[in-house]
Amino acid sequence: MRREELLKPETLASLRGLDLKARLVVEGFLEGLHRSPYKGFSVEFSEYRPYIPGDEPRRIDWKVYAKRDRFYVKEYQEETNLRAMLLVDASGSMAYRSGSVTGALSKLDYSVTLAAALAYLLIKQKDAVGLATFDTQIRGYLPPRSSRNYLQMLLARLENLKPGGETNLAGSLHGLAERTRKRGLVIIFSDLFDDPDQVLLALRHFRHRKHEVILFHILDPMEESFDFSSPMRLVDMETKKEASLDPRLVRAEYHRALEGYRLRLRSTCSEHRIDYNPICTDQSLEYALFRYLEKRRRLR
Repeated sequence: MRREELLKPETLASLRGLDLKARLVVEGFLEGLHRSPYKGFSVEFSEYRPYIPGDEPRRIDWKVYAKRDRFYVKEYQEETNLRAMLLVDASGSMAYRSGSVTGALSKLDYSVTLAAALAYLLIKQKDAVGLATFDTQIRGYLPPRSSRNYLQMLLARLENLKPGGETNLAGSLHGLAERTRKRGLVIIFSDLFDDPDQVLLALRHFRHRKHEVILFHILDPMEESFDFSSPMRLVDMETKKEASLDPRLVRAEYHRALEGYRLRLRSTCSEHRIDYNPICTDQSLEYALFRYLEKRRRLR
C-alpha cells in the first residue's frame, strides 16, 4: 500500500494504536513538506536557524558549516521551547460519523488522531505539550511537559477517551482559560455545538490571557452537506431528544445557518487574532498539520 493511501482518514480509522497513527501522519507530513515548495518551513523542526548579520559569531555551528557550506546558529532551548495545550471536546456530538464503522472517522476519532500527531510533532521539536478533555466539565487534565515518556502517557489518555454526554463547551473553555496561567499556544478541537455568543466569549478569554489560539472546527461531511434524501427521525446524541423532518425542506435554511455561524466565527476570530480552521473529517490530517505549521511560521 502506498503512503498516500495509508494516510487517508478512512484507512487510518482501520489501524490499531494511536502511537502508530500519529507517527505515520507526522512522518508522512514531514516527508511531503520536504518535497513541497515550503522547504524553508523545515527550520521549525530543527535546533538551528540560518545566520543573520548581527548574530554573535560564537553561536555559529562550525560543524554544520563544514558539511553544508552555510552558516547556521544554534538556538538555545529557552528560545525554541513552546508551551502548548491541546483541548479536546469529548461531548456526545463528537461521536458522530456518517460513514460505516470501519470506513470513516468520527469527529472525536479525527480530533484525537490530529491531537496525537501534534503532540508527537511538538515533543519531537522539544516543546512542552499538555492535554485537557471536556464535555459538560473538564474530564481530564495533563499539564505541559516535553519528555518522550510523557508523550506515551498523553497518547494513552487520548486513546482511551470516550464521548460523554451533553456539552458545556463555553463553561469548560472558561475553566481551562483560568487554569492555563502561563502564556502559550492553545489548540482547540471541537464541533462547536453550543451557544455561539458564549463560545465566542470563551475564545476571547484565552486571548485576554495572552495565549495564541488555534481553533479546529471539526465537522462530518454530512453535517456540512446535509445531503440526506428522505424524511427521517433525528436523535440528539447528547440529550436524546428526537425530531422528525424532511431534509429536503430545511436544507437551504440549514446551509444558511451553518454558513452564518462560520462567518461569525471567522470574523470574531480574525478580529481577536485567533486562527480559525474549519476541517471536515474526510480531509487529510496532513492538511490540518500544515495549517498548524503555517500559524507557527506567522507567529515567528
